[in-house]
Parts: sequence; C-alpha cells; structure tokens
Amino acid sequence: MSGGKYRRIAVIPARGGSQRLPRKALLEFEGKPLLAHTVLAALESNCFEKVVASSDDDEILDVASSFGAIPFKRDPALADSATTTAPVLIDVLEHEQDQAENWDVLACLYATAPLRTAEDISAVVDLVEPGVCDYAMAVSQADRPIHQALKFGTDDSLESVWPDHVNLNSQDAPQFVFGNGSTYAVYVPAFLENKSLYGPGLRGHLMPHERSVDIDTVDDFELLKFYAQKRASQ
Repeated sequence: MSGGKYRRIAVIPARGGSQRLPRKALLEFEGKPLLAHTVLAALESNCFEKVVASSDDDEILDVASSFGAIPFKRDPALADSATTTAPVLIDVLEHEQDQAENWDVLACLYATAPLRTAEDISAVVDLVEPGVCDYAMAVSQADRPIHQALKFGTDDSLESVWPDHVNLNSQDAPQFVFGNGSTYAVYVPAFLENKSLYGPGLRGHLMPHERSVDIDTVDDFELLKFYAQKRASQ
C-alpha cells in the first residue's frame, strides 16, 4: 500500500436527500449504482487503509458496503441540504478517534464523479506532503475565457472581475482552473484546524473534462453518458 509512514483514509459523502436529482448516488450507470464507481476506484487506487461511505440513508450504506466500503451512519443533523462537507468529514474523524484510529491524510471522494479513475485519486493524494503541502484537489481547465468574467455591480451595471486581465488575448492570459468536484486530499491536523478543503499551498491534479463530470442535474447525467459512450468507442 502506498503512503509510506502516513496513514490514509478515504471518505465518500453520499446523503440520501439530494434535491435536483433525487437519490443520485443510486442511479444506475454502466450496470452499477453511481456510488459504486467511486468506491471501486478508491479501493483500486491502493492509497487507503480504510474507505468509508458516510450517509444518512440505509440503502446507500448497504450499496456502499456491498462494493467494499465501510458504512458510516451519519447523524441526521448532518444530512440536510445546508450542511457543508467539512462537518461530515469531521464527524467521521471524531468517530475514528473514539475508536483509537488516528489518520494523517484524509481524501474526500464525491460519489457524483464516476469517471474519475483510481489513478486520478492516487495523483491527488500523492500531492499532499504534510508541512509542505497540506491541501490538494483535482482540477479542470476552464473551458471559457474566465479572465473576461463580469459581475453585476450595485446598480446592475457590469464590471470586470479581473480588470488587469480582461483585455488580454486568451493565449496570453493565465491558465485558470477550477476544482472539479471529484477528489480532495488534506493533511488531517491542518484540516481540523481550518475546517476547510482549501488552504495555503494548495496543489492541483489536472483532469480532462471527459473525466470531470460532476452529477447534480439531469443534464449532467446525460453529459456523463455522452462521455462514457465516447470513451467506449475509442
């Protein structure tokens, strides 16, 4: 198992009450529930001593367990749409500490990114160097001229977000990337102090768009199937 002296745990958050695409973690994709693809990729990466699925939903936990994850029933108070990811991860870590299990590196793997590979997971996790780089994530390149982004001002007029870059040709602008919502890794002490997946020295693993689909809506699911068909035809 990779990781050397560092103990690594993966947590897959998958609550049951998704609103825009109901019960999306259980949608069938390529013969398996969406959630299963993330569980299997995490196990295949060989990065972790433990892969945990956190959910308030018994069916989701049963599916996660059947594919090899350790089910963790989260508190219902952490299952509403207003709950952010950090408290869900801290909930798991606190339970682990109660069981005398202490972890150095935690990966947060969202169940809604089934095209992300085991290699992508390994690449993100391996970016974490405690004390040097405490935060890492999977990113994708912006597919539009983000340097020309505008925002509405107080009087509804438009103003540039980055006025220093707005007049640059695309080839002269900085490379803008964004977190693609699939894979995050953190040094646990830094995470517990800051309670965020973002922090100083953040590093990124660049993933192509065809592996970066994050499922939130029906349109996302259709895009997922398009990329899967494209991959199968290659």
